[in-house]
Amino acid sequence: MKKLPQISQAEYEIMKIIWKNSPISTNEVCDQVPREHQWSNKTIHTLLSRLVSKQVISYEKRGRMYYYTPSISQESYLAQENHMFLKRFYNGNAAPLFSSLLSDAEISSEDLEDIYHLLQQKLKK
Repeated sequence: MKKLPQISQAEYEIMKIIWKNSPISTNEVCDQVPREHQWSNKTIHTLLSRLVSKQVISYEKRGRMYYYTPSISQESYLAQENHMFLKRFYNGNAAPLFSSLLSDAEISSEDLEDIYHLLQQKLKK
């Protein structure tokens, strides 16, 4: 797997918008950032510039407007982050992670059923 650039929590919030709505203009990104962040348009523009410089997104200029598209998929980024999390906190072992989730978190019956079916499918492969 090709190592993807690390992105900050704030940059990830912008990426979620771009992954969901690509191609998307600068103004549309600004409009879709959750109000709870209280980020100015200048802050959002800075985050977009950082993402471009990290080659995580690309842009196309149409008239006076910039439109952004992701250069990496959300799935590949999440796969890398999941792998790094597992390696960092659980020495690459999934069993302690599952044990921790099952003992400490409130997991719904539906989520448990989904996890059970995913494990069954994985074991069949």
